[in-house]
Amino acid sequence: MDLNLKKKVIIVTGGSKGIGNGICNLLAEEGAIPVIVGRNKANVLDAVKIIKNSGGQAFHCFAELTDQNACKKAIDRVLKEFGRIDGLVNNAGVNDGVGLENGNYDHFMISIQRNVAHYYAMAKYALPALKKSKGAIVNIGSKTSFTGQGGTSGYAAANGARNALTREWALELLPFSIRVNAVIVAECYTPLYKKWLDTFPNPEEKINSITKNIPLENRMTSTTEIANTVAFLLSETSSHTTGQLLFVDGGYTHLDRSI
Repeated sequence: MDLNLKKKVIIVTGGSKGIGNGICNLLAEEGAIPVIVGRNKANVLDAVKIIKNSGGQAFHCFAELTDQNACKKAIDRVLKEFGRIDGLVNNAGVNDGVGLENGNYDHFMISIQRNVAHYYAMAKYALPALKKSKGAIVNIGSKTSFTGQGGTSGYAAANGARNALTREWALELLPFSIRVNAVIVAECYTPLYKKWLDTFPNPEEKINSITKNIPLENRMTSTTEIANTVAFLLSETSSHTTGQLLFVDGGYTHLDRSI
């Protein structure tokens, strides 16, 4: 399907790896210009190179997203290069395991900064350009805000905030025809997920114990499946969709996992 995203300039935080990278690759295939924003220079440059070698367009900005000034500089760099921003995908974050019993206040606040504060900063600085383009914002969220996980208070709280901001911004930005939606992820196979699995004595056994509880086809969600929904929400094809939390999770969050 042609989503009419050709030449659309779309910022994707954390776009060099995992879900963010899947989103960038699909956007490039649709003819859009994904702008990868991240702090790991080697990963960012490699991701841009792969897209360009495949015949797509891509751009990049290096930024430590916990630094609001770095977020502003990234937006300014995009505007200097293209003069427009058509979409923002807030994706970067990490399930950092800052819990209640074994965590502390300082680490909790750092987790909030790493996982949701930059969602606000990027949207704030991109807003004037998004008003002009009547663009769209897509926030990537996690099942932890609905199911809990245990031992990850910071990440769960940040994801709850992502959901709330999605609804809040959708309402606030109605006068500007800026649509704001979220894609909620449960179990998606990424390099970071594999790294976590490798911490177990038997990674294969661990992943089987997880996939057996994913109702639809007992398998992990792919990054492409997340990207397909994100691209739809960024496009005019979803022109009357806003304030929605879309679960791309094989039914994990809401269906009976005992089936």
